Amino acid sequence: MPFRGHIPHCLPFRRSYATVHSPLIFAKPPVSPPHTSTPRHLDRFILETLANTPPAGRTALPQLIQQYLDRSANVLDAQLPYEPHPSPSRRVSFSADKRGDVYLIAHVVRESDRNRITVSSGFTLETSDGQCILVTCAHTLEEIRWSPLLVLPNVPHHSSPPELSHARSSGSFILSTVDSTPTAHPIASVLSSLHRPDLILLSPFPMRAPLRSLPISPYPVPAGTPIRAHFVSETRPKEDGWQPWIGTTWSKWVQGTVLGYRDFSGREAVPGTYDALSHMLFQPLPTTGSSGGPIVDESTGAVVGVMLGTRMDSSIEGVRGWGVPAETIFEMFSLPGVTLKG
Repeated sequence: MPFRGHIPHCLPFRRSYATVHSPLIFAKPPVSPPHTSTPRHLDRFILETLANTPPAGRTALPQLIQQYLDRSANVLDAQLPYEPHPSPSRRVSFSADKRGDVYLIAHVVRESDRNRITVSSGFTLETSDGQCILVTCAHTLEEIRWSPLLVLPNVPHHSSPPELSHARSSGSFILSTVDSTPTAHPIASVLSSLHRPDLILLSPFPMRAPLRSLPISPYPVPAGTPIRAHFVSETRPKEDGWQPWIGTTWSKWVQGTVLGYRDFSGREAVPGTYDALSHMLFQPLPTTGSSGGPIVDESTGAVVGVMLGTRMDSSIEGVRGWGVPAETIFEMFSLPGVTLKG
């Protein structure tokens, strides 16, 4: 008998934070937290949210995954404003009371007493049509896509079997916090995806209160630029500056530096040239669950990149943080003054 609103204390589970694998650039993901037989607070909250959200109020993962595949490289009609030097009211604030500008994105599937959860970070974009759109990494959706609990049929979407309410339930949710209380809102659709850059655009169901968007710069910053990156931790780190975040998680705008860029083949790339700036290298190394979160120019307060994970740059340089320049996000939006036809 399916549970509704109650999670057994001895529920077998598996949850993964955002990690990454690339067939072209070999990454070493952050170490995952040790597994335990008792669901953590965040897992229990996600599972309770899934149990209490009726099928009509959420989109099942098979449908979201099909949209992710069908809408690869889809260019939206909306435009994304260029904000390399945002106004004081728009620039990202690194104060503790502004941590609500970044969110957790959870993908979850449950069947009987088994479940799988993947979690990443994400943030909202300011679009010309006012639609609420979030950007995050795609590899957590890819990871749960291949879960034994979620096997997609190799047939067109319209003939896919419906979700069985008494056997399997799934969905994706935006997690945030209001007055220190975790809240969740279901994802309605995948609008676009870029598989190689590892980015995805998500649209939530209508929300009562709008989510604050972050300003995005289309211009890559040079190596050596001071940055702030939104790091996440499941447990409280020993270092100062970490603040309680969503549920029992902790977060901090960590100071760092852009180290350089690489193309998809791993060769060095330089801003201002014809080089393809496929990936951004930075320090320090991002924590588990930070993938999909923003990298912000410390001086301008504009987002200049999205974190993806870590990678071994060379035997001399060692492991470095890596992400994708924010200019890649603009590939999924219409250019100013350009009208798409057909």
